[in-house]
Amino acid sequence: MTHRLDPLLRPRSVAVVGASARHDSLGEWSLKNLLRGGYTGDIYPINPGYKELQGVRCYAGFDGVPATPELAIFGVGDRNIEAALDSALAVGIRAAVIMSPLVLDDDGAPNLKERLQKKIRDAGILVCGANGMGFYNVRDHVWACGFDSCDHQAPGNVALISHSGSGMSGLIDCDERLRINVAVSTGNELGVTMDEYLDFVLDLPETNAVGLFIETARNPQGLTAALEKAVRRKIPIVALKVGRTDEAARLTVSHSGSMAGDDAVYDALFDKFGVQRVRDMDELATTLILFAELQPVGAGGLVSLHDSGGERQLMVDLADEAGVPLTVLNDETVAEIENILDPELPAVNPLDAWSRGSPNAAEQMTRSLTAMLRDPGAALAAVVHDRAPDGKVYPAYLSYMQRAHAESGKPVVLVAARQGTGSDKAVVTSTHSGLPVLDGVPLFLRGARALFAYRDFLSRDSGDAISVDAAVAAQWCQRLGDGGQLGEVDSLRLLADFGMTTVKAIAAADEEELLSAAVDVGMPLILKTASPEVVHKSDQGGVVPGIGTEQHLREAYRDLASRLGPEVVIAPMADDGIEMLLGARSDPQFGPVVLIACGGIHAEVLQDVVFALPPFSAQHARRCVDRLQLRAMLDGVRGKPAADVDAFCEAAARFSAIVDALRHVVLEVDVNPVIVHEHGCTAVDALVVAT
Repeated sequence: MTHRLDPLLRPRSVAVVGASARHDSLGEWSLKNLLRGGYTGDIYPINPGYKELQGVRCYAGFDGVPATPELAIFGVGDRNIEAALDSALAVGIRAAVIMSPLVLDDDGAPNLKERLQKKIRDAGILVCGANGMGFYNVRDHVWACGFDSCDHQAPGNVALISHSGSGMSGLIDCDERLRINVAVSTGNELGVTMDEYLDFVLDLPETNAVGLFIETARNPQGLTAALEKAVRRKIPIVALKVGRTDEAARLTVSHSGSMAGDDAVYDALFDKFGVQRVRDMDELATTLILFAELQPVGAGGLVSLHDSGGERQLMVDLADEAGVPLTVLNDETVAEIENILDPELPAVNPLDAWSRGSPNAAEQMTRSLTAMLRDPGAALAAVVHDRAPDGKVYPAYLSYMQRAHAESGKPVVLVAARQGTGSDKAVVTSTHSGLPVLDGVPLFLRGARALFAYRDFLSRDSGDAISVDAAVAAQWCQRLGDGGQLGEVDSLRLLADFGMTTVKAIAAADEEELLSAAVDVGMPLILKTASPEVVHKSDQGGVVPGIGTEQHLREAYRDLASRLGPEVVIAPMADDGIEMLLGARSDPQFGPVVLIACGGIHAEVLQDVVFALPPFSAQHARRCVDRLQLRAMLDGVRGKPAADVDAFCEAAARFSAIVDALRHVVLEVDVNPVIVHEHGCTAVDALVVAT
């Protein structure tokens, strides 16, 4: 199968510009890596100072090369890169690898990076870099990297695409258990962006899993499309996203906007496409090994086998902390294990199967592990033991893993209770045979959680997003086209026009209008300032609830008018219920992101917020609600009735459809609170900010 990136990643010929005999230089390693990787095409080292390098004829320049190379790898510094690129473009190269940072101390305007990027775009060539470490296409024997590396056997089963060069080499060169097939250091992506590499590796038959080290998405639409492709191919993506900034939230107006910073959008993006997010390089490597080497896990939870009562108890604590479900063994399994164990050991999961250390201990371990794996509730087993001296692994551990796996057909992992080594031949062989050997229980558990989460993602019912009236959408798009900010009355009217249930709010600009409006609204009512300069009304004493008499209304109005101005809004008091919040902010890269949270101070103080990309279904809204820390409040506490969660989820789905329909004209939306009653829910206050 051909791909647009073939001239870059699978070139038929390669020029190494600046090839050199200088020890440990870019020019030396760029040529050496091509040879070490077993490249089978034509190689043209270019440097006028040499006749031959590493046994390959060297050329003074592109003029003397017998055929135009498809790819040029530039092993030169920033002082020489522009002239070298000009020479390559003059002969019609189709792709390039630029590793230098493109920074000159005495540079002018436009600077070197800007000049090269224009030339690259004008020529329409494919470029990896600059300011990166190149790439390794192990499967096709193209090692286009100017730095040292260990050996890599083709083919592998993991692709790694990293904005960080060290992030790439730190994974592919430090652990033989991770079988790399393609690894790319994308650098600052002058020509090819991360999503294009992702699209390429998703087409490779060997790709079992893909790791992404992400700094930012330079082509958000392309990344979204590639993630959609990964879902269709059922290839898991593991992402380490760095830079949890709040820059995008600094200039926002609403509560929602202030909470939905840059990182929230990535959370929503990853959730939508089943991307498993990790926190550091260790988690990235461990999770990739699990996805790459294990078959997809089935239904159920984790069972674990130990040779220590204390470590068995520790597993209970750590699994709970990691959110990994431990299987409760059924009666048949318990009875079978009781017949295997020494009588003083409890037949429970996690299982300590070592007591007296009899000569039959290994057989006892094997039979116990097999019995647990055969339990209908077991999806994955972990054998958790300390390593042998020097970080090695006792052969018996591998033996009872192999037997239990063969007899149950379910995946098994050997986990060092602390740390070991990834260079032990037995460890590497076992991992590559589908029985991974990993280090550290917490790391393993976070990887196991990702396995279960991806399994559940593939099987979940996404449901259908709600459709909105196109004519209503067109009307409000026109209304919001001039920008600005809607007041509370108009914001609630917008929601109501799209079918959401809202309170009936009426604006008034003086006491006479207020009293007339109160007749329509009825008592009790709530009075709020409508001053356009007051965004967060409660923070400035701009809300007076529970007004039950005309006298109280007059007094409250006069107080508000004297402090915050004469413009006010009144509305009927909503029925009792639980306060929730719906909000949205438009991200400059990915568009709108919706947030769902408990209302009041909970969202901001506790950061108890879940994010989602619109539009989404009521089923997806339910999954978001179920992830809130304060979810139990909706089930009724201290004698209060349960709130109508289904109604709120329907409202959230409708809200997401509204936000999606108005994505080009709306910057922020805040619906706070949404009162969720025993039956139904009502939007009580709202703010819409146009672009």
